[in-house]
Amino acid sequence: MLNALKDLFRSAPSPTASRVPAGTRYYVIGDIHGRLDLLEAMMDAIEADISRDGDAEARIILLGDLVDRGPDSAGVIAATREWQSRRNVRVLAGNHEEMFLQAFEKPEILRHFLKHGGRETILSYGLSRKRFNTLELDELFAMLPRLVPPEEREYIASFEEMIVAGDYVFVHAGVDPGKPLEAQNRSDLLWIRDRFLDHDGPLEKVVVHGHTIFDRVMDCGNRIGIDTGAFRSGVLTALVLEADQKRIMQACQQDDGPIETFHGDRAR
Repeated sequence: MLNALKDLFRSAPSPTASRVPAGTRYYVIGDIHGRLDLLEAMMDAIEADISRDGDAEARIILLGDLVDRGPDSAGVIAATREWQSRRNVRVLAGNHEEMFLQAFEKPEILRHFLKHGGRETILSYGLSRKRFNTLELDELFAMLPRLVPPEEREYIASFEEMIVAGDYVFVHAGVDPGKPLEAQNRSDLLWIRDRFLDHDGPLEKVVVHGHTIFDRVMDCGNRIGIDTGAFRSGVLTALVLEADQKRIMQACQQDDGPIETFHGDRAR
């Protein structure tokens, strides 16, 4: 049974604290990577949170990497589309969405995709393991457009690169610290790591990102990393922002037990 998970951290108000626009509450979800079970638990927790305190306008952002590695990428995409039909949900492109779409272009790109979690994604679109294991790369490449229809690929290709809200900017991987936000390139937004993570100076806005896995939420002042490795740790994290407040929600599963959701007052 999936138990709804609650908020994990609330920061004290500060005159200099970063803020989202007045009257809004942002739920920002980290890398899901095919863990439909964790996403569904998080969705239930967020819906319950909105029902308890619906004064603010709820805005939901998924930070990309919905697909690969976990067991049900197709299910994650379907659940996200359904959620968008009834909530203000925006989705950022991650590097794994980019690899997924590029896998339709050349067999060699497909080979790379399969090595980085793509096998699980393809299986989630209805191909059996037994059949998958019989296919040569060229045969799988020819079959791929039939497994994942054009409208599904068009939807994934429509994911955004960057979202700005007040003093925050939301991206998948990070930003180039040496460039203003309007000059960022897609490659950095989806793939950057060390140049961004090693930068300890101020940035134009507080960057909320996924892409790099941490054991706990990493609030470094200039950036907040919320990828807690859902596909391997069983922990999916969301950052909740309202006015100058921050709190954390997590959907957690350990040792194949039930999924629980937690709310708390400090990053973990």
